Amino acid sequence: MQVSKTMWANGAKAANGPTARARAMAASMALAVAMTLAIGGCTTTGGTSQKPPAVRINPIVAEASALARNHAGLNGQAKTENARAIERLLGGLDNAALTNEAAALPAGDPLYNFAGRELLRRGLNLPRPFDQEASDWRVNMGDRPPADRDGYRPPRKLAVLLPLSGTLATAASPVRDGFLSGYYGEHRARPDVAFYDTTGTPAGAVEAYRKAVTDGADYVLGPLGRDEVGALFKESLTVPVLALNRAPTAPPTGNASFALAPEDDGIAAAEYLLSRNARRAIVLVGGDDNLRRSVAAFREHLQGRGGVVVETLQIADKPVDSTAALQAALQKDGGANAVFLALKGAQARAIAPQLATAGLSDKLRVGTSQLLSGSGKAEQDKALDGIAFPTESWTVRGINGLPGAESTGKDLPTARGPAAKLFAFGYDAWLLTGYLERIAQSANGKVQGATGTLRIDGFGNILRTPAWSTFRDGMLIALDTTGG
Repeated sequence: MQVSKTMWANGAKAANGPTARARAMAASMALAVAMTLAIGGCTTTGGTSQKPPAVRINPIVAEASALARNHAGLNGQAKTENARAIERLLGGLDNAALTNEAAALPAGDPLYNFAGRELLRRGLNLPRPFDQEASDWRVNMGDRPPADRDGYRPPRKLAVLLPLSGTLATAASPVRDGFLSGYYGEHRARPDVAFYDTTGTPAGAVEAYRKAVTDGADYVLGPLGRDEVGALFKESLTVPVLALNRAPTAPPTGNASFALAPEDDGIAAAEYLLSRNARRAIVLVGGDDNLRRSVAAFREHLQGRGGVVVETLQIADKPVDSTAALQAALQKDGGANAVFLALKGAQARAIAPQLATAGLSDKLRVGTSQLLSGSGKAEQDKALDGIAFPTESWTVRGINGLPGAESTGKDLPTARGPAAKLFAFGYDAWLLTGYLERIAQSANGKVQGATGTLRIDGFGNILRTPAWSTFRDGMLIALDTTGG
């Protein structure tokens, strides 16, 4: 700051006056002048003030931040729609912008967990761990013993809630056997484990949970059915839960959810195409409900990132010539550079020659994990050559700690064929009971599981990055970790 010579001279004259009052007045005047200059800011030699640089706020981030600030106060469908609106906004940012904007968010900002989840879906790293105190979810490990150096920190007494009877019992068997393979394969401290039959019903799941709590469980794994999980998440949960499916709502605080959801296949397929700059896709979908759910997630994720679903064609179980419809879709304004086949193996084999006839054989082709359903004969599966699809790491390249899929399947019927996916899921469920804290509290926390790479978002949902496979001469082969 600069004080003019005139001001200084006047102050000096007053200070040299004959009375103490004059000296006090002079001191007060000098102090007032200094304070005025300090408040007004320093001056330049040209006499103009310097304005601070303007802060540039991304309008997309500003809108998403406003929605995120109100998110905690919403419930039910309103909360679900609000989350989707935030995801659509963040989907409009490219990878660099999303990374930079997430890193710039202050600790505790409610938008950070949404931005972090979008980063993980794209296979990108977090700038810092999720803000658990600012979210609807935080890790709860109770009074477990301290973790080992690799982060392994198992419960003391674990309750496993599965439908051991009822309509879901067939699905529960491979999950149970995969869990036990991981449990007995661990030679360090293991929890006491007790299994509880949920009977595959919401009431049975709630009753099983209450019994487990009464018996002294300090952690609960399960239940398995969607309706079971939904019912349990409405309860007051005094012991934390890692559910084995997703409910209509996010897990209550302190609890988590792990699922093999069809939506995950759709999101993974969309990311596969987006990472290769293929943004215009023709969608082929079968009549199975899981396939339709995959397509819905694919469409939402692709369009949220600026992609386009050019056409959606329903494919019947009975082979029908769809060549004309495929050609018409390809000739739409802008054309198409990719095909998403939400089909089972038999349907995909029937439609593959028509893709070639329609001029689509040179386009990127990606399917769901259900492409393996109905396959297994090389002479027939040659028609599927070149179609990429998500699979389990264990079945295509193996993982540490679990014998190979082929040898395990020879000994265990629940580890071969379509059941192999649920077997791998059960194994990963065991891993998560011991490593959940590690992956939740690290910016790059993850576990290499049998179903893929496992991470957790800021809302208690396990995110799974699958392995990728394709067919070559009708034989299943592994692609690299990104599907390349």
